[in-house]
Amino acid sequence: MAEHNDQGRLAEELAAQWLIEKGYELLEKNYRHGYAEIDLILTHKKLLVFVEVKFRSGTGFGFAEEFVDYTKRKLIIKAADQYIYEKNWNSDIRFDIVGVYRNKTGAINFKHFEDAFY
Repeated sequence: MAEHNDQGRLAEELAAQWLIEKGYELLEKNYRHGYAEIDLILTHKKLLVFVEVKFRSGTGFGFAEEFVDYTKRKLIIKAADQYIYEKNWNSDIRFDIVGVYRNKTGAINFKHFEDAFY
């Protein structure tokens, strides 16, 4: 697997653990429907939360939230619709982005964008 894929999977693991520590309950990782994938699906305060995780080793090329474009959002929403149907979810939902950033010293920081799109 390419190094960027390994970094992406590690970022997803770190983001999941960070969200769990904030009181979220993890339901699924890497849920797929057709060409769409949702990195993390969690519940929090009676919400079903779909999370796109983006890793950045600096911000020179932009911030995490800038890399979830229209096409990516539409794919995530399509997969979320299928998940909602499969689980017969009848409560509120939310789409979040979690940016995982590694600074020059190697320290990991998170930036959470709640209700980032729909």
